[in-house]
Amino acid sequence: METDRRTITASALADTAEQLLGAGFRIALIAAHDDGERFRVVYLFLAGRPDRRIELVLPVPATDPTIPSLAYLSFPAGRFEREMADLFGITAVGHPRPYRLVRHAHWPEDWYPMRRDAGPPPEFTARDRFPFLTVDDPGVYEIPVGPIHAGLIEPGHFRFSAVGESVLRLKIRLWFVHRGIERIFQGRSAGAAVEVAERISGDTSAGHALAHSLAVEDALGIELPEPVHRLRALLLELERLHNHVADLGALANDVGFGLANIHAQRIREQLLRLNGRLTGHRLLRTAIQPGAVALRELPDPQELRQLAAEVAEIAELTLRNSVVYERFAQTSVLAGDDARALGCLGYVARASGASSDARLDHPTVALPVTEVRASSGDVLARYGVRRDEFAASIELACHLIEGHHGPLEFRVPLPATGHACSGIGIVEGWRGSIVHRVEIDPAGVIARAKIVDPSWFNWPALPVAMTDTIVPDFPLTNKSFNLSYAGNDL
Repeated sequence: METDRRTITASALADTAEQLLGAGFRIALIAAHDDGERFRVVYLFLAGRPDRRIELVLPVPATDPTIPSLAYLSFPAGRFEREMADLFGITAVGHPRPYRLVRHAHWPEDWYPMRRDAGPPPEFTARDRFPFLTVDDPGVYEIPVGPIHAGLIEPGHFRFSAVGESVLRLKIRLWFVHRGIERIFQGRSAGAAVEVAERISGDTSAGHALAHSLAVEDALGIELPEPVHRLRALLLELERLHNHVADLGALANDVGFGLANIHAQRIREQLLRLNGRLTGHRLLRTAIQPGAVALRELPDPQELRQLAAEVAEIAELTLRNSVVYERFAQTSVLAGDDARALGCLGYVARASGASSDARLDHPTVALPVTEVRASSGDVLARYGVRRDEFAASIELACHLIEGHHGPLEFRVPLPATGHACSGIGIVEGWRGSIVHRVEIDPAGVIARAKIVDPSWFNWPALPVAMTDTIVPDFPLTNKSFNLSYAGNDL
């Protein structure tokens, strides 16, 4: 799909963005670039059905690194602008809340790690505390949770302001493990960076590998035959399956129904072993690369349909339990208007009635995708969407298996372009739409990579859903969203 690229001035940015948003586009990413003598900011707007992609390129002088803020038009834009200020030192003029987002208090004030001249990290020394808003009223108290947790969960800090058990406000602080992933891509060969993409968020190895590969292929002008896209789509559905069933069990476990969790984890293990047989890796790594796909065998459709029947039975037993049902229903409601305003993606959006599926909005190949939606926006809706998506994903996988003809391995060499180029990859990962944008220099080396995991868009929705919910329901709510720390804390 060809992207409409336009260079724009600062004075025209807001009006153009408003027109695009009014025409049904969404801001999918905002990426800053340090070109040495100047900065450059790329705004990617996406719309689906049909697939439309528009890039606005705003040159920014290095002597005055400022841009007009779009935060009043788009909540996600405001967060991208705060990220840009932290990592590039580019200020969004007119931003209503220009606070740090990525950089914690111990980060040096004037060190911007994504700039060309950033140099090695200086000494990190805590200067002050993160400025949490304190809800100060009689009977209100704070409950701090994390960033160090009891289990294997990654670090994140949750601060509840509560009266009794009722949550008045929840503040989430992330970016405790900022790994500099986007900087790690720089300088790697376009054909050899997929191993970094696979490790952006471990449970989404195939999704990020495919988004990265599509971006590289788009930049280099590589067009692959339809059977390759269908095999890649099969791998995405297999990744969706083992993650969805794991969470169906974990949600039941969070309200004490351990039996359902045991059987769900049994099925997840079967799916992971299936992945290992198909690709040599339980998390499907190395199977998708720029210009390539490789499977050892195809799954047995009968085996997959049997797993679908077992998951349907587990879900029925779970929701038939009145205690489980009452804990799920009307808990942590995310209204549809809030989901759309926040830019939510994936099953979080679909459970609140919003339409969001890159397989339909930005397809690489025509597929009979069944889009599952609910309207209540509560834990029950998010559970039900995941349950129904599991069944739909099984049928889509069987369709791809039974309709496949030809080899299971395909590879084309990456061409040398001799000039700078850029490309976009969009994939419906199991959490939602993943977007990668790459720029490749004339030598075939990645000069810039921008990654947006759906968790970036969905994290702000979690505290919104928690309003007026009781504190003991936070683990259940958190699991119903099941957002990636690693995918967010790049």
